[in-house]
Amino acid sequence: MNKVLKLGLITLPIAAIGAGILAFVVSNSAPPARIELAERAYTVRVITAETMDITPSAVGFGLVTPARTFSAIAEVSGTVEYLHPDLRDGQILPAGAVLLRLSPVDFNLAIAQANANIRAAQARLAELDVAESNQRAALEIEQEALAVKATDLARAEALYTAGTMPQTGRDAVRAAHLVQRQKVQSAESALALIPTQREVQVEQIAIYQTTLATAERNLDRSELRLPFTARVATHSVEVGQFLSAGHTAASLDSVDVAEVEVQLAMHTLRNLLRRGMTQDKGLPLDPTRMSAVLRERDLSAEVRLRLGDAQVTWPGVVDRISDEIDQKSGTIGVVVRVENAYGQSRQGLRPPLTKGMFVDVVLRAQPITGVVLPRSVLQGGQVHLVDEDSRLNIRDASPKLVQGGIALFTDGIEDGARVVLATPDPVIEGLLLDPHPDKTLMPQLLAQDAAQ
Repeated sequence: MNKVLKLGLITLPIAAIGAGILAFVVSNSAPPARIELAERAYTVRVITAETMDITPSAVGFGLVTPARTFSAIAEVSGTVEYLHPDLRDGQILPAGAVLLRLSPVDFNLAIAQANANIRAAQARLAELDVAESNQRAALEIEQEALAVKATDLARAEALYTAGTMPQTGRDAVRAAHLVQRQKVQSAESALALIPTQREVQVEQIAIYQTTLATAERNLDRSELRLPFTARVATHSVEVGQFLSAGHTAASLDSVDVAEVEVQLAMHTLRNLLRRGMTQDKGLPLDPTRMSAVLRERDLSAEVRLRLGDAQVTWPGVVDRISDEIDQKSGTIGVVVRVENAYGQSRQGLRPPLTKGMFVDVVLRAQPITGVVLPRSVLQGGQVHLVDEDSRLNIRDASPKLVQGGIALFTDGIEDGARVVLATPDPVIEGLLLDPHPDKTLMPQLLAQDAAQ
């Protein structure tokens, strides 16, 4: 069978039958189901914004130092005769305790020498009084003798003029008169020197009295007393040791007040102090003014010492700002004072706040009222909200306080607003959302802030 006959009798009829069957099936089949397009809602976690009070706080660390120290420096030299029996490292000595006493022998000798010099000068002063009296009497005698010599000279001049006395006789009388005048002049000169000599002796007595006062003061300096109750830090002296002036015999630390200097970043300190500040009146950079601002803001402080699982606290007072800003870290030191650092101790339960302890210091300002949200919801200065139609609302917001894991807003976010915790990607204004409340995150963040 040729190919043309085969195509016309077999292939074409079979294809026609297949096409007929397909047309019959299609014409008698049900049409396909239609799917209507609907908007998809994205599932998100949300929290409800609540207004509450948050206390601005900052945590710093530092070493405890005594508020006052006393260096027992010898002002005079001498041999140590007495040493306080409790002058040992770690011992607490009361105010007024005699730390050491130098041998008074040399100082008593200096006092005796000064007194002897004063008495000798006073005796010479009395001698001048007697000499003045005698000199005045001698002057009167010499003046009477001069008057006699003057009379003799006048008589000799008259006789010489009358020619009854030779010139040699007159010259002898004149010479005798001149000698007597010289005696009177000498007596007057000696008498004129006595007031000056008396002044010299008076000044000499003043010098000896100064020497006496110095010797008595050195005797007082030979005894070193403690001006306040303190704990011995170091000592380097023993009985019988020669102590030279300027040598530090001991160093003691006060126990009534302790201080802790903590380093805080400038922005952290600004958060504590910004309450009540206007925008045109920022944080002053003058340390003196900053200390005044600290007192005006009524900051409170708490010093904490960790003892394993336990924690001991002391109330403190923010006292002042340190004198400079650390150029390496850009932080500034805040000094906190703790009163009665040793008096608050209890045996076995509470140690005294002693020098060298590494402690935490929590500084707190006055509470601020506002809407509190997790810090993570703030994205590029914006907060994502769910509006009444369950759609995404993007809002600009600037926090008043950012602390730990929370942020506080005083404007821009209303109380009761639903805030999105994790926004779907991409972020589109008006996106339909399926909000699910998260009731565990905020209590956790608030508990962490309170624990700080």
